[in-house]
Amino acid sequence: MRFPPSLLDDIRNRLPASRVVGRKVTLKKQGREYAGLSPFNKEKTPSFFVNDDKQFYHCFSSGKHGDIFTFLMETEGISFPEAVERLADEAGVSLPKPDPKAEAQERRRASLTDVMEDACAFFEAELFADQGARARDYLRGRGIDGKIAKRFRLGFAPAARAALKTHLAGRDVTPDQMLEVGLVIGGEDIAVPYDRFRDRVMFPITDPRGRVIAFGGRGLDPDAKPKYMNSPETPLFHKGHTLFNIKAARGAAHNTGRVIVVEGYMDVIALARAGIDDAVAPLGTALTEGQLDLLWRMADEPILCFDGDSAGLRAAHRAMELALPRLQPGRSLRFALLPPGQDPDDLYAAGGRAALDQVLGEPLPLSEMLWRSELEAEPITTPERRAAFESRIKAKARAIGDADVRRHYERDVQERLSMLFGRGKGANAGRPGGRMDQRRRLQGPRGPRRDYLSDQPATDALRRSSLVTGRASAPSRRECVLVATLINHPSLLGDRVDMLSSVPMAPELMALLDAASALAARAPKGLAEDLRRQLSDRGHGPVLDQLDRMHITEIEWFAAADASPGDAETGFDHTLALHRKISTLHTELAEVEDLLARETTDAHYQRLRDILSELERAEGSEAIVEGFGASSGRAMRVL
Repeated sequence: MRFPPSLLDDIRNRLPASRVVGRKVTLKKQGREYAGLSPFNKEKTPSFFVNDDKQFYHCFSSGKHGDIFTFLMETEGISFPEAVERLADEAGVSLPKPDPKAEAQERRRASLTDVMEDACAFFEAELFADQGARARDYLRGRGIDGKIAKRFRLGFAPAARAALKTHLAGRDVTPDQMLEVGLVIGGEDIAVPYDRFRDRVMFPITDPRGRVIAFGGRGLDPDAKPKYMNSPETPLFHKGHTLFNIKAARGAAHNTGRVIVVEGYMDVIALARAGIDDAVAPLGTALTEGQLDLLWRMADEPILCFDGDSAGLRAAHRAMELALPRLQPGRSLRFALLPPGQDPDDLYAAGGRAALDQVLGEPLPLSEMLWRSELEAEPITTPERRAAFESRIKAKARAIGDADVRRHYERDVQERLSMLFGRGKGANAGRPGGRMDQRRRLQGPRGPRRDYLSDQPATDALRRSSLVTGRASAPSRRECVLVATLINHPSLLGDRVDMLSSVPMAPELMALLDAASALAARAPKGLAEDLRRQLSDRGHGPVLDQLDRMHITEIEWFAAADASPGDAETGFDHTLALHRKISTLHTELAEVEDLLARETTDAHYQRLRDILSELERAEGSEAIVEGFGASSGRAMRVL
């Protein structure tokens, strides 16, 4: 039987090429494509590529290429109808029964597309005719010139009740066809059908191939109801399964690696005026599952650009609710919040492309947006309200369908809660993402500096810190080596203190470094002995004394004040790299221990053994750096 092109398109849209091909070929992401070894020839270097945006594969070693149907036919030797039937079943698409009417229906669909093209051409011509003057004035007032208008094929629907109907009738379009595609309004209680769009600026809506399938119209009368009007659902147009500007944005997204979602037609056009072409808009409603799937086919982490006011936050919340059950490793959403009360057009008018780039260049990850949304939903001023907030945010994490993504979200939520409610002290406080890391994220890379930079002596609490008292939770030796190196080499403080903000570090050590960094900034040429004296005057003497009692410089000689700056820098960098590696392994160890607590499997035990083995090797590892120590009169290894 002959399969209509629309049915084949439906199957392709539901099944990414990488998913079908990936069952037979091990694929690795390379930019916007996937690469793997050819399934047709033996090779050692990948020459086989799959592109989900274009829904095809190409094998350079054999010259073969095609879509998902061709791939099954080539690799399994089945016929085209068999390939269609198998993939349709996987995609959940019902195949039409052999019916002579099927081809007639497809021909009718093609003819309806021709009707929409005729209507679009009519609206375009009307915009530049005499009666389109008001529409042109409106567009100019929004910064849209003739070039942009033609690029988006903008048009004008005259105010007359039958302007379009009369034009189409002259091109042999029947009243039933006009009704079927929603260009006119009719019915049993309407004696004479009339144009749906009247006295409106017209925005053509296309499918991914660029064929006009619907229209949006913006009323020119200030009292027009509704202000924006879309075509109804038709055989060509399903509102929840397309996006405004999808064809152009899909091509641009292939080059930029991103896609931006804004609220409406004018927002998309405003970004295009600024030279940003990878933007789309839903069609007057919140995002749907079908639209989200389209976005993920264009980019792994679409950027949702909303107004920063309460309405924009509600839209972001709805998008998160839709996305959470569908998240997968590497597939998420990001959020770019505009200043309250401003849309992209306002932002572009006020600050140009740079203002838009600033907002779009710093999108929030979904995890951060989720936290903010729930935290700001209701006050948490009582124990009951705090418990309700905790219950809500945990429920959101549990809604994630993918087990691995869900586990990481649950861990992230727990660490944020520990920070917010003052829990997570002790051994967990310094873990990556734990309490200290959270505090640095919320308060900046170096925490609340005023606590450390005042001229008041350090508090008794600092003197009772784990470093001074020697409790079991004392900082690791590597932390102390890193700090001692910086204290004895103040010239390294500027860059290196910031580097430490991303790794576990005891609070008393961070307090010492923040104070040292500020003092060194005031007197950048100060000597180590001068810095130590000033730190002692500010109450940090007990911590410095304990560092001295650890005899750090007897083993890690590069930390000593008499080591050359180059050796101190090299030693510090290698110690920091090792510290990061071991900290990461400890985090992974905690995660696999959590998994074992829930489910005892051989795979989890093997992962536990592997991590413990890596930790053992890392704890005793040494790095050999050519020439290290020569400038200090030494030549040896450094941890």
